[in-house]
Amino acid sequence: MATSASAPETVLPEGIFSLLDTDLYKLTMQCAVLKYFPDVYVTYGFTNRTPDKKLSRRAFKWLEAQIQKLGNIELSTEEQMYLRTTCTYLNQPYLRYLAEFRFRPSDQVLISFVPHHDSGSDEDIGDVHVDVKGLWVETILYEIPLLALTSEAYFLCCDRDWTYKGQEDKACHKAQSLLRHGCLFSEFGTRRRRDYHTQDLVLQGLRRGAESAEHKGWTGKFTGTSNVHFAMRYGIPPIGTVAHEWFMGVAAITNDYENASEIALRYWTGCFGSGVLGIALTDTFGTPTFLEAFKQPVPQFTTAAPGRSATLASTAASSTLSATDSLSDTSPPIHAPIQDNETPRDGKPQTYAQVFTGVRQDSGDPAGFIKMMRDFYDNEGIREKKTIVFSDSLNIELCLEYMQEAEDAGFKPTFGVGTFLTNDFTRAHTDEKSTPLNIVIKLSSAAGRPAIKISDNIGKNTGDEETVELVKRSLGYVEHAWEGGDESTRWGAEAYGA
Repeated sequence: MATSASAPETVLPEGIFSLLDTDLYKLTMQCAVLKYFPDVYVTYGFTNRTPDKKLSRRAFKWLEAQIQKLGNIELSTEEQMYLRTTCTYLNQPYLRYLAEFRFRPSDQVLISFVPHHDSGSDEDIGDVHVDVKGLWVETILYEIPLLALTSEAYFLCCDRDWTYKGQEDKACHKAQSLLRHGCLFSEFGTRRRRDYHTQDLVLQGLRRGAESAEHKGWTGKFTGTSNVHFAMRYGIPPIGTVAHEWFMGVAAITNDYENASEIALRYWTGCFGSGVLGIALTDTFGTPTFLEAFKQPVPQFTTAAPGRSATLASTAASSTLSATDSLSDTSPPIHAPIQDNETPRDGKPQTYAQVFTGVRQDSGDPAGFIKMMRDFYDNEGIREKKTIVFSDSLNIELCLEYMQEAEDAGFKPTFGVGTFLTNDFTRAHTDEKSTPLNIVIKLSSAAGRPAIKISDNIGKNTGDEETVELVKRSLGYVEHAWEGGDESTRWGAEAYGA
């Protein structure tokens, strides 16, 4: 019988025990959802892209119990202060809302287990189904904890032939390999981590590697983590902006896929201001479609009066209005058209492409993406050096390859490295790779309409198939073949995902 994972030296609580044990972009999106869509009902669906990896009934029972425990979590006073002083782009109405926020898993999460051969044993293997439903603002934070808990359940109860031995050193060596080559990278591995303790060890190793690199004068930099809890714990920057979910939700709510990307950008800048949280995710409905929106001018005012100090993006965070007043008096940007006199003094408004720091590449061929973005910025007459954040299926070799290609094209490349850091294990008895689960939770509907994602890789299409095909036709979407785009082999011995 396989050996179980060895216990960490310091026993840590199982599961999730902090509301901030999530990715930063879930908080930024929840902030925007609270501002513009507080009454929108949504659903989420779970997909296991590694169908050969099934949970046992024992794992399901553990997972079910941990999900219920989410209802006990609340934001601590220390965490409130951290967000107020560190994440200054989060406005006061949102911070007040988050201070009172509670999960209600018994009402919002439906989880079931379907055994392949039901003997009644805890060792029976089967499929787990997870569905989330409720108001968008109340359910948006479930995704990361549910994914992390599912991965933890599998490696706690099913694949137990592994130990924590060497995880910190391995992370340190990976950091040094990247940093000595001048690479800028952050840790993005919460959602598919083996467990909390693994991510903790990894971050300790990355920090060691970064300290060593600094002493040696290497130009690379460990820039932070997407996990807000660990950023707070270790005093490193929290990293993140926006996810596909934001564009998917806005498109479903407006039912206007031709203009959804620009509308979503308008909402985003309306909530946070131009140039704030300024890395744009391009591939929700295909990068070519996004770039048509990206070249549009940014409205000077993106929200409606009354309560101008609460609705102007630049002053929202300092508003003295109550959360209720701020919400009830704020109209979505699509209902507040730009007036002719609302243009900058030079008469030429800046475009989203100008004010955003850069873009994130999360699907498709990275080399093709680099070329597409170089051509786009050149055609738009934008000469400022822009950033490309790579976050799809990264390891050391790919980071270095993409870094060289991006720098040659005049970009500043950075990397969000995930599962390669937080779920890179070998089996204790054979030294064969113990591969991670490839699992996702995606928005499946909003305001009663299907929510979909097309991306730049057919393997990452998500949502109602009929709607996917309809949107592809309406947008003139063209499929592109890429040898690295097979999701079914993403977690093989040579591949890791972010």
